[in-house]
Amino acid sequence: MRADRLLSLLLLLQNRGRMTAPELAAELEVSVRTVYRDVEALGASGIPVHADRGPAGGFRLVDGYRTRLTGLTDVQAGSLFLAGAPGPARDLGLGADLTAAQLKLQAALPAELADRARRIQQRFHLDAPAWFRDADPVPHLARIAEAVWEQRILKTHYRRWRGAVHRDLWPLGLVLKGGIWYLVARAAEAVEAAGAGPRPGAEVAGEAVRARATPGKAEGAVRTYRVGRFLAVDTPGGRFERPEGFELAAYWEESARRLEAATRRQTALVRLSPHAVRLLPMWFGAAGVRALATAGPPDAEGRVDVELAVESGSVAVGDLLRLGAEAEVLGPPELRRALADAVAELAGRYR
Repeated sequence: MRADRLLSLLLLLQNRGRMTAPELAAELEVSVRTVYRDVEALGASGIPVHADRGPAGGFRLVDGYRTRLTGLTDVQAGSLFLAGAPGPARDLGLGADLTAAQLKLQAALPAELADRARRIQQRFHLDAPAWFRDADPVPHLARIAEAVWEQRILKTHYRRWRGAVHRDLWPLGLVLKGGIWYLVARAAEAVEAAGAGPRPGAEVAGEAVRARATPGKAEGAVRTYRVGRFLAVDTPGGRFERPEGFELAAYWEESARRLEAATRRQTALVRLSPHAVRLLPMWFGAAGVRALATAGPPDAEGRVDVELAVESGSVAVGDLLRLGAEAEVLGPPELRRALADAVAELAGRYR
């Protein structure tokens, strides 16, 4: 581990120039005293590290010195695909590997390209989680990721709204969607644990979205599990073979389409105020954008009528109430009555 840290220290000085001991300690996640010991070790091995004293001082390499000891390990090379998402890389246990890989890559680049890479890193940042929503706690993510990579069978305890299940899974891939991690896996078997009965309302996200592993082949169900709902995971040692032809990106795209089709089965006719028009894409996402794209011209007061795909029952009522008095549901009649009943109940409660 110390050899990796010494190389990282050397590459930091090469890529960034003069750095103070506290700056190096923060980057390497060690103490300042350890930095001083590592700098001495580099000097003893023949690396020309110069110490500048004073308020503007720090450590730097002698002008003109440049190392080419930049070979990437297989884990570091793989971590480069997460270069735009340092938070998720850290969640997967690859944070240190990603940092080391980036330093090695920068050191191997010609000066002009290395400078351009640094400018891009300074100007663009990916923040995966959605606004006003904390990411799920995912204590088992690193072990699940290891099982995905090594094709190891997972013995899991998973929490569903109908109750918990014990299930053996063939983990095929991980997906980060809106700051939430999902595991795509094939279920071997399920043993229902004693638990609570179904709760009111529909909850589909993260619950067993079915798709075939390979188009046209009934090789068993591949499902989607929300990583934050795993209560326990274990890797007893068994391995599995990935389904031939399975592609994670293609599966995810298909399952996303199926999920939307399965949940938004009802169409509501809604009259929107100008303010609600601005809110619709925020609250309803792609469904709101599509509804506005096919809306007619506004009336004299700026209101427009749209056909909005919504979920059924109480879920649709809750979603539409978020628009408040800025929207009026014109149909279907049963949805309008359900909203009227909900509003009347709220009015009576707060009167």
